[in-house]
Formats: sequence, structure tokens, C-alpha cells
Amino acid sequence: MKSLRLILSHPRYFAPAWVFASLNIWFGTWAIYIPTVKEKLGIDKSQLGIAIFFLSLGVFTVFPIAAKIINRLGVGKATWYGVLLSSFAALLPLMAPNYYSLMASLFLFGASNGFTDISMNTLVTEIEKEDQQNFMSAAHGFFSLGGVLAGLGSFLIVYLGNPALHMFIVVVVVLIVNYLLYKNYYRLTAAPVEKEPFSLKLFKPLLVIGIVSFMVMGGEGAIVDWSGLFLKEISLAPEALWGTGFLAFSITMTTGRFLGDSISQRIGSVKIVALGSLIAVLGYLLVLSTQTYMAIIGFGLVGLGFSVIIPELFRIGGNVKGIDSSQGVAFIAGTGYAGFLAAPPILGFLAEQASLTTSFIVLLGCAVIVFLATFLLGKKR
Repeated sequence: MKSLRLILSHPRYFAPAWVFASLNIWFGTWAIYIPTVKEKLGIDKSQLGIAIFFLSLGVFTVFPIAAKIINRLGVGKATWYGVLLSSFAALLPLMAPNYYSLMASLFLFGASNGFTDISMNTLVTEIEKEDQQNFMSAAHGFFSLGGVLAGLGSFLIVYLGNPALHMFIVVVVVLIVNYLLYKNYYRLTAAPVEKEPFSLKLFKPLLVIGIVSFMVMGGEGAIVDWSGLFLKEISLAPEALWGTGFLAFSITMTTGRFLGDSISQRIGSVKIVALGSLIAVLGYLLVLSTQTYMAIIGFGLVGLGFSVIIPELFRIGGNVKGIDSSQGVAFIAGTGYAGFLAAPPILGFLAEQASLTTSFIVLLGCAVIVFLATFLLGKKR
């Protein structure tokens, strides 16, 4: 909780943490209205899926060039410009008059969010280096908190009855808070890195981190999409409990991120990734017991285990010797998003061909591989 107190007591740390929250407030508010947009534009599920693919395409398009832009602008300026771009882009999808403009607006929304994501993670990495203070995990906790705030904002639907107006109010409020805070990081630039010529030896540690990121974020995406179905079809849980697996996962994810920095400072980044993966393994074993309440506890343990891993991977990736922090962060973000987006359909295909239980056995295997990868990470560091 030390890092949470640090964020809440110093604008220097609260400012970037609020950017994390902002990103998920914008995205969460858009997500609330996905069914409304589908109905308004008269599109079917497959067309909606293609439109959402353009959101992902925007994210991936910006990843290869984000590091160069961040290094040229300076990480503080890049983060602020990312906030401004994301604020503008967040308004577009809910104002789209037709299907093609929806695809275009989601592409812009994805690209601006992807750029802001890399900028804000690089920003926290650089502040941690300067101040010798760990708060990356708590900053990711604010991202989770942003999703909770967006969910609470859904109560406004009844009173406003206008998706575009709802998003406009959200954007204005969030942007005002960012405007009051951005001067705390605007001038910050990345510390110069003594670059080394590209070699396989230099790339190996980043590759290992990228594989871990892919598997962990893939697990997150799978639980978001499949936990409810698992409880319904495999655990035979009553309807009232179908959403409790994801709820338990979300609560422990947020809590773990607020606690992660102090543990990381005590035992180190690699050890906390190992510990998190072991907790996730235990969680998956409980899920695979198929007993309803054990499975719910299992989803909670997976959330707790995963909560500390992704922030640590950004921290490790931003400190790989001979590589700019922005390049390391961009690589981790790219592989993580790839896993988050690719895993659910892959596991869905596997569930169709074999069973949903088989899909979760694969996720258990991935958590074991993440644990084994920490031995390589320790050596590479």
C-alpha cells in the first residue's frame, strides 16, 4: 500500500496514475454502449466483430512507430499529447452515423489509446528510475479502477439517454483533471541509454518477456470472455453466479496491483513474477476442480497472481540494457495485446473441438511455462 499512499500524496505520481485511470474510463464508457451502437446502426454480430477488429488494428498500427515518436517528443509531452488525442478519439465512435465511419473512428480510438498506453508506461518507468520509487503496479491498479469508475457511470444512462452526451461529459471531466495535473510530467524526458548494436544476445531477454506477456494477457482475455461460460456449463452454477468468476478476478486484480509495488521492492521483479505465476497455477487448479465455489475462488487467485505480473514486465522491459525504455515498453505492450486479442478465439476453437475444460488446461500449462520462464529471466538480467 506504500505506493498507493505515494500516488495519493504527491501530484508527481498521481498525475501519471490518473492517465492510466483515464484510458480505461474512456474505453469502459465506450464498451457500455456497444449493444446500443449495434442496434442504432442495424448491424449484426459479425459486422460488429469486424468493427471492433479495427479498434485492435489501430492499436497494432501505432506500436511499431510509437517509440520513435516518444523519443523525439519526450515522454512527458508524448503522454500529454496522447491524452489529448484519446480524449478527442473517444467521442467519435458514439457519434458515428454509419457502419464505415464506426470502423474509421474505432481505428483512430485504438491508435490513440495504443500510443497513450506506451507513453504512460514509459513515463512511469522513467519516473521510477529518477526517483528510485516503485509505483508501476499501483499505476496499473488505477487502470483497473478506471474500469470500475466507467461501470459506475453506467447509472447515468437512465438519466441522460444519449450515449454521445454521456461520453462528452466523461471526456470533459477526465480531461479537466488531466489538465490540472499534466505539468507534473510534461517536461520529463527519457534518460539517455547507451545503445548497443542489435544482436540475438541483446534481444533474448526481451523475447522471453514478450512470450510471458503474451501468455499472461492471453489468460486475462480468456477469463474475461470464458469465465461465465465455464461456471454455467462446466460448474453448472446457478444463473446468479455466472458473473462472479469475472467479478472475483477483477477485485483481486485491482487489490493485487495496489499491493504489488511494496512486495516487488522487497523481493525483486523476477521473483514477484514467479510468485504471481505460482498463485495463478493454484487458481487454475481450483477452477479445474469444477466445483462452483472452488472455481470462483480459483478465478480470484488467478486475478491476484496476474495482477503483479504485467506491471513488472513493463518495469523489466523498460530497463533492458542497451534498449530505449520506450522500445522495451512498446514490445511488451504489443505482445501482450496480441495475446489478449488472440487467446479467446483460439481457446474458443479448442473448446469447440475438444471441451472448455481442455481450454483451461491449456491456460494452466501457460501459467506453468510463465513460472519456468522466470528462471531464464533471472539469468538474462
